[in-house]
Amino acid sequence: MSEPATSRATELVGNGHPALFVDGAWVHSADGGVRHSGNPATGEVVATVDEATPQDAAAAVAAARRAFDTGPWPATPVTERTALLRRIAGLLARDKEALARLETLDTGKTLEESRWDIDDVVSVFTYYADLMATEADRLIDVGDPQVISRVVREPVGVCVMIAPWNYPLLQISWKIAPALAAGCTMVLKPSEVTPLSTIALTRLIDEAGVPAGVVNLVQGSGAVLGEALTDTDDVDLISFTGGLATGRTIGRIAANRVTRAAVELGGKNPHIVFADAEWESSVDQVLTGAFLHSGQVCSAGTRLIVQAGIADDFVAALVERAEKIRLGDGLDPASQTGPLVSAEQLAKIEGYVELGQAEGAVLRTGGQRPKDAELADGFFYLPTIFDHCDRSMRIVQEETFGPILTVERFETVEQAIALGNDTAYGLAGAVRTSDPAVAERVARALRHGTIWINDFGYYTAAAEWGGFKKSGNGRELGPTGLAEYQEIKHIWQHTAPAPKGWFTTD
Repeated sequence: MSEPATSRATELVGNGHPALFVDGAWVHSADGGVRHSGNPATGEVVATVDEATPQDAAAAVAAARRAFDTGPWPATPVTERTALLRRIAGLLARDKEALARLETLDTGKTLEESRWDIDDVVSVFTYYADLMATEADRLIDVGDPQVISRVVREPVGVCVMIAPWNYPLLQISWKIAPALAAGCTMVLKPSEVTPLSTIALTRLIDEAGVPAGVVNLVQGSGAVLGEALTDTDDVDLISFTGGLATGRTIGRIAANRVTRAAVELGGKNPHIVFADAEWESSVDQVLTGAFLHSGQVCSAGTRLIVQAGIADDFVAALVERAEKIRLGDGLDPASQTGPLVSAEQLAKIEGYVELGQAEGAVLRTGGQRPKDAELADGFFYLPTIFDHCDRSMRIVQEETFGPILTVERFETVEQAIALGNDTAYGLAGAVRTSDPAVAERVARALRHGTIWINDFGYYTAAAEWGGFKKSGNGRELGPTGLAEYQEIKHIWQHTAPAPKGWFTTD
């Protein structure tokens, strides 16, 4: 990457400078605590940033509360709010290379993937600017020409936004853009594992001219900050993307406080391949769906469900191709996938591989760390394929969130649908076949929030994203993603008021 981009990345992170943003000011943590953010490909420290205390988190919530209750932002005209979103989009595009470098250094993903992410973030801010500009009150004809009945949308209030470590900039932007468009104020908490790009984005939002208190940023572990951020009546909505256990905790807190909550909790996503599917694209996209970003994707297609007649040949082709995937530092253009994000994640994957073998799955490839000396300092793990799996196995039931593909077989369409739905999750899935009728039947029968037909992994800012069952509730993106941050109010106006005469004065 060019020297200017590297220098700009350092400037955006502000290494050693205050990294918490509270009430329009960059501040250090209350107790001086810091955290070192490391490159998972090399183990080297990339930046040292402030780690917030519960006191800092409470101050951020209080600032957001004041900004909503007494500040100008909720009543700011739509034209000004959408102009801010467009300025943010422009700044993101300007600093694309620097932001991509930060995302790769923090997460380990390839630089090309990070560039895609920045492009998608720009499109999300632009989409919500365009969408908000078209919003209008809904008028209702009540049969009385002297009555104006309107349904209006207003900002929900103070929002706490908690993002995961695998797509830190993308996932937080899915929350920020519609919330700003709606007129909300907010507190951002990125994963403590990957905070750098969110710090950089907050600096750009500050540069774009957001009023003080509208956007606040704290970083630190959820175990330390969670209660101060969520268990308070000063918060009107909690938007969380992450693991099921934490999502359940947030759900219980939100229910007790009667706080709105939208949670996206991952998936265990089926990729169904029929015997008549186009061969080359199927092999290619099953590999991509399973091993892009080393499988650290909530919508990763980690369950291959393949028709029995082609299963042996199909798996053999996958194994041959998987063994050629080039692991490496995400900044190296030759790398096709990077490391796992942390030592903890690496240990988790090693545990699942041991479990899969103990459960009787057939290990076809991978199942170990690479032997290349140049990868020894990073958290790398080989693409792993387990064959002859079934639903009794935990590696098929649980979200491993790593480069592990399990293979199940089916004979009939009915069996394929049943297997695809036999999961506690319901985030995404795919079906591959040359028969349009079968494709439509399976797509409509699968209980997952997104279904791809003869494709995998794509999304658009204009289409809703979210899951069924234990994949969570609520939706991000699309018009529904904006509605999550809005309250609906009915205003009834009589233009010629007169006594009704129900109670007489006699």
